[in-house]
Amino acid sequence: MKGLILAGGSGTRLRPLTYSSAKQLVPVANKPIIFYGIEAMAEAGIEDIGIIVSVGDTGREIQDAVGDGERWGIKIEYILQESPDGLAACVAIARDFLGEDNFVMYLGDNLVENGIAASVDAFEAARAKAQTPTLDGGDSEPPAAQILLKRVDDPSQFGVAELDLHGNVVRLVEKPKDPVSELALVGVYLFDTRIHEAVRAIEPSLRGELEITDAIQWLVDQGHRVVTSVMEGWWLDTGKKDPLLEANRVLLESIERRVEGRVDADSSVDGRVVIEPGASLVRSRVRGPAIIGRGARLVDSFVGPFSAIGEDCEITGSEIDHSVVMARSRVIDAGRLLDCLIGRDTVISRSGTIPQATRLMIGDHCQIELG
Repeated sequence: MKGLILAGGSGTRLRPLTYSSAKQLVPVANKPIIFYGIEAMAEAGIEDIGIIVSVGDTGREIQDAVGDGERWGIKIEYILQESPDGLAACVAIARDFLGEDNFVMYLGDNLVENGIAASVDAFEAARAKAQTPTLDGGDSEPPAAQILLKRVDDPSQFGVAELDLHGNVVRLVEKPKDPVSELALVGVYLFDTRIHEAVRAIEPSLRGELEITDAIQWLVDQGHRVVTSVMEGWWLDTGKKDPLLEANRVLLESIERRVEGRVDADSSVDGRVVIEPGASLVRSRVRGPAIIGRGARLVDSFVGPFSAIGEDCEITGSEIDHSVVMARSRVIDAGRLLDCLIGRDTVISRSGTIPQATRLMIGDHCQIELG
């Protein structure tokens, strides 16, 4: 089985960060989002992974950050995407890479608890069972696809699956006004080669894209089995600021205390905190769960729970709570910052001049709240 990770697109929901960087490289608990998907595939025993990246700077950035897969003991191949034409279009452009193999397709900005190994095992077991002769004949054919589902409180905000009594998919409905179930589609799909015929058969949707839900529905309409796997853990789509901060919070909940940097006598570290090698605390306090990246320096500052400070950052005379500060940024005498997502190489400071005023240089699509 092969893996296909979708890491193209323009990341409009995370602008302005994604004007200059790929959304899949935004860190959660100081690790790029896409790394979690790669690790999930490697843990499921998938050793051959294709990553779809956009043509241009963000695609090259992902290739530079991820490499050839050696660090995970796998092989990674990159597939260039000229334009974001829909998830099913990604299957089409990956056709040569996928060949005649079954595969897992994983959205590169999604995070799922406990990985995907159980779903991969369930799909392979269902196919093996269908292909094993039995006295009663068994199932008529192996499943053509398996979709991962999650029970949610408001299914009208998601694609929703309608199932028969045996758990097979009957119908997929995108953001229904009256949901037929509480089972939302998660961004993890498993397919055999019949998906390629489905992709060729469908037409673009009203938004001009080839939808993977239409391709799966085509399989159902042609009489092919589409089975489901219902996940019990959390599922997070990190495509917006608040869900990304929530993902950061959830992942920091699971860290173990590790202090490898320098903490002076006037500083304190409370609870589950990671201080990476080369980081230093001077007259500062960190309350976990939190992580301070390599080479970061905190002076006369407080970093509160559910915060991730990136490598080589400088935090001086400031308080940071429930926030992500990306690499090489400087926060100087900024007061208290809460629920912030701060990009790389950013400077936030207070001038100290009179009269006091707030001075801003702001790009497109920013969100700023002054308390």
